[in-house]
Amino acid sequence: MNTIKIIGLIAAFCTTVSFVPQAIKTIQTQNTSGISLGMYSLFAFGTLLWLLYGVFSSNLPITLANGITLVFSIIILVYKLKYK
Repeated sequence: MNTIKIIGLIAAFCTTVSFVPQAIKTIQTQNTSGISLGMYSLFAFGTLLWLLYGVFSSNLPITLANGITLVFSIIILVYKLKYK
């Protein structure tokens, strides 16, 4: 594995793991009052596009990070819509 891919995997790990506390807190408290529906919708859509980019360009770090982040952002969006 080359240095660039290692850097990409470390970056993917850091940015993806940063979403875990927010997702856990949202699931536990069901409180989404501080979350903007518009911002999170746009973020989830952008993450989906990054995931597709990663898949189509065979870029493992981008695919992994955005696949996992998309799951977290969709969970938060569902909670935002469910617990308005």
